[in-house]
Parts: sequence; C-alpha cells; structure tokens
Amino acid sequence: MAGLAEPLDREPPLPSGPFSELARSQYKALASLRWSIFRHTLRTPRGALEAWTSVLAYVLYGCMGFGLAMAFGAGAYAMAANEKWSILPLLFWVVFIMWQVVPVTLASLQQQFDIAGLLRFPVGFGAFYLLHVIFGLVDVSTILGAFCCLGIWIGIMLVRPDMFAWVGLGLAVFAAFNILLVRAIAAWIDRWLAQRRTREIVGALFFLALMGLQLLNPAFRPQHSWRITPESRATSLRRLNTVNSIQRWLPPGLAAFEVQRSAGARPLPAIEAVSLLGVYVLAVGGVLSVRLRGEYRGENFGDAPSRKKVQPRARGWLIEGSGPLATVMEKELRVLLRAMPLIYGLAAPLLMVFVLSGLFLRHGAAPGHPMAMSLIISLGYAIVGFTQLFYNNLGPEGPGIQMLFLCPTPMRTVILGKNLFHAVLFFMDAVLVCVVTVLRVGWPVPAALAATAAWALFALPVHLAAGNLFSLNMPYRMNLGRMTRQRGSQASALLSMLVQIGVLGIGAGIFTLCSFFDRLWVATPVFLCLAGAATIAWMRVLDRIDEMASRRRESLIATLAKTE
Repeated sequence: MAGLAEPLDREPPLPSGPFSELARSQYKALASLRWSIFRHTLRTPRGALEAWTSVLAYVLYGCMGFGLAMAFGAGAYAMAANEKWSILPLLFWVVFIMWQVVPVTLASLQQQFDIAGLLRFPVGFGAFYLLHVIFGLVDVSTILGAFCCLGIWIGIMLVRPDMFAWVGLGLAVFAAFNILLVRAIAAWIDRWLAQRRTREIVGALFFLALMGLQLLNPAFRPQHSWRITPESRATSLRRLNTVNSIQRWLPPGLAAFEVQRSAGARPLPAIEAVSLLGVYVLAVGGVLSVRLRGEYRGENFGDAPSRKKVQPRARGWLIEGSGPLATVMEKELRVLLRAMPLIYGLAAPLLMVFVLSGLFLRHGAAPGHPMAMSLIISLGYAIVGFTQLFYNNLGPEGPGIQMLFLCPTPMRTVILGKNLFHAVLFFMDAVLVCVVTVLRVGWPVPAALAATAAWALFALPVHLAAGNLFSLNMPYRMNLGRMTRQRGSQASALLSMLVQIGVLGIGAGIFTLCSFFDRLWVATPVFLCLAGAATIAWMRVLDRIDEMASRRRESLIATLAKTE
C-alpha cells in the first residue's frame, strides 16, 4: 500500500508548439485523412464530378491569375523601365483591394473547409492557428494575389535584376499581410454575425458605408465644366500630396516605398519600410489570434434568445388557415430574415449595381450603345445574389429535410412554393435594380426596356428549372449563421456559374445582333418565345420532382442532416 503513494514514473509530456513532434504527427494524420476522404469520394459518381470540377475550377482560377500576372507584370515593367517609381503604389493598392474584395464576391462559389471541426481532438492552439492560415492558402483570393505579386516581381526583375532580393522580400511580407488580413476579416465577420443584435449593427453599418461612398460623387464628378484652371490644379495637387503622405504609412504604400528606396540604393529606408510592414503583419496576426483563441476555448454564439426575452407564447403565422404553398412561402420568408449570408447575397449585387452604374453616366440611349444593355447587365449581375437560393433551395432545411419526407405534402408542392417565393423575391429585386439603374443612368429606349423585361421572363424559369435539378442532385447543407467557411459543392458552384453566363450571353448576343441591324424591337418576341420554352421546361422538371426526390431520399437526408 505504501507504493501507491509514490509518484508514478510518467513520461514527460510532449511539447505542444505548432512545430513540435505532436503537432507534426497531427499534420500528417490530417493530411492522410484528407487524402483518404478524397480517394474514397472518387468511387462515387458525385465524388468524381466534384473532383473534376474542382480541378477545372482551379485551372480557371489559374488562367485568371496568369492574365492578371501578365497585366501587373507589364505595368511594373513599364514603371521600372521609365523610372516612374512614384506611381508604383497604384499597383500595390489595386492588388490589396482585389485581395480583400474577391473572397466576399466569391463566397458562395467556392468550397471551404471548416477548420473548427479539429477542436474535437487534442490540437494545440499553435497548430490550430497554423492550420487555419494554411487552409487559407488555397482560397481564390490568395491564388490570384500570388499571381499578381509574381507578375510585379518578374516585371521589375526584367529591368532591374539586381533588385530581386529586395523586391521579393517586400512582396513576400505584403502577401503575408494580405493572407492574414483576409482570414482575420472572415473570422471576425463570422463572430459578429453569429448573434442577431451584432448582425443588425454590422448590416446597418455596411449599408451606410456603401451608401456614403456615393456622397463623394460630387467631389470627383462636379457638375460644372471640366475646364482646368491654375487654382483647381493647385487644389488637386495639394489633395494628391495629402493622400500620398497618408498612404505611404499604410501597408500597400510601405511595400511600394520599400521597392522605391531599394531601387535608389538606399537600404536603410527600405529596411525601415519593410520592418514597419512586418509590424502590420504581427498586428493583423494578433487580431486573428484573439478571435481564434475565443473559438479555441469553446466560444459559441447563436440566435437563441435569453431567458429574460423568451415570450410566454409563440408568435403565430402571418397567414392563418393557409394552404401548403402559402405556408412554404412564409417559412422561406422567416428563414431569409434570419440568414445573414442570404441577405448579404441579395443586397451586395444590388449595391454594386448602384456603384457600377456610374460607368454609364452621361451616355446617350441610342440603340447599339452600351446604354441599351445597361438594364440587362445590371439584372444579370443581380441574379448572382440568388445563386444559393436558386441552386441550393433545400440547403437551409438542414435536418428538417426529414420532416419534408414525413409530412403528407408532396415534395413537388414544397419545391413549387420555394420557386414561387424566389420568383417574387427576384421580381422585387429586379424592380429595385431597374429603378437604381434608371436613376443613375437615365431612361432607356422603350424597345430596350421591353426586351429587358422579356429577357427576365426567360432567365427566371431557366434558373428555377436548373436550380431544382441542382438542389436534388448536388445539395449541400448551408450554415445560416456564417458568411464564410460554408461547406459548398464545387460542382454546383461551377455549373451554376456556367448556366448564369450562358443565359446572360444569350441575352447579350440577341441584344447585340438586333442592335447591329437597328431592329432592337425584334429582341422582345425572340425572348418571349424563349421564355415560353423555358417555362415548359420548368414545369416538366416540377412534374418529376417527386420521383427524383424519392429516388435520392437517402442521399438528401445523409447530406443535409449530418452534423458539422
């Protein structure tokens, strides 16, 4: 018995750092697990389709990155060859803006891995942080941004090969800052949108910020004549000097400043610039660490109200005694009002139309002019916000998909109710888009307005029919409380994007052809005929919904009801 009181001869615990032996074994196990999952998914037709579409998607992203690298490389080469180092910050600012905007724009079109699932296992915080950053390296923004930085580096190297080390150092630190900033923004957005109160505050600030950008239009687009006077030139120069002095202390300006000073054989200022840029990297990494530390410790937020706010009785339905169609439509409305990813997906294209429609300002409305196609282009961009609603209309159901199969209501009625609600929502959004475009651009000719309305009647049933097929054959569970790290389907995202491009291409082609022969009014009956054919196809798909849903019942439940 005395021996029980003696200390046990235990092995010393393994260090838990991000590069310790334990962490390296966990990385190896995670890589082996992901590879095994990938190999096993290739045995199923859907898994093989997902794999090939992922390869095709990354090939497309690589082609886009190669084109951007060529453009940025040509710009950097011209600046270096002509010794125009003062305008080099423009390239870095464009890369910075693109790096931060692309993830938000393509959030619903790329498949993401939720690293939080690793918290079920004994993973150290350092390893968790490192894996979170590593998985961000395969994002589209990182791929495109890396190509842009590589293009700038090659462009400068062709003129000044002696600067390869300095330029490479500045671009590497600049790329690290952008990678960490994207991950930090995504992590904190998910944190703020996890609760309804913070979600409403962030949404209001977002809308106010974008609307406030339009107040700058009078400053940059004055209504008086564009005659340049000495006073206006002096004022413009003072403003440019002020902006330049401010941007020099920001990360894109510091990266460009480091390249400028290294080109002038001034290593000390270059080291100071890259050191200050490194401070920005550490600061952004610290901000990301604070958010990941809370998630690592089990911080979890939701929409459940507190005990003090729980009402004694539940709120009833808005439409009492209604049929299945109205019930489904009201349920979809309630889900939409609580899903920030869906609300943002609908609002962001609308606000972008508000901003980008300024490109058509002060143009005429003659047929054949881009003004005649402004409405159809705006509507085509607005449809992007309906990608998740149209092409994954069963995704928000989650485990509730089992109730749809247990209730006596046919699946065709459920899908029809969803389609009708999405159609009403689309026409409301289309009216807002047209009003914004008309207010910003001006009234188009009547023939262009009628053709755009006819094209919308053609585009809607096409997207509804294709969306129903995609929702039954390539569904994925949607997390309504997160903007990022959604478990999407790469095949569904790529194919839906191709369908949208095809529908918009058909509309633009008919518009261009009719405008070329000065017969824009012919486009309306052509679109109406296409709309009739698309409506018939949509109804044929609806007639087969019950059969397809019954055949894929087990797969739908397994995909949508599984835990995250």
